[in-house]
Amino acid sequence: MENIKKYLGIVWIATGLTVGYFNVMIMGLPKLQTGKQEDLVFAIINLTILTPIVVGGLVTFGYYALKNEFKKNGESK
Repeated sequence: MENIKKYLGIVWIATGLTVGYFNVMIMGLPKLQTGKQEDLVFAIINLTILTPIVVGGLVTFGYYALKNEFKKNGESK
């Protein structure tokens, strides 16, 4: 079970990086260049609020899973 957690940690980190790339390159920057007000608002919110929260959460979760921080109380490292 511990090995599965470590492998899934790598999966979470890779997912976080993929979501970050997708949010910036596909959803964020092209919307900034359209010039429409609704696209600008969406892009600014996506780039400044949503992307750091989602990517930070996924990468942090993956890091902790990779380092075996999710053990039950009373178990030794």
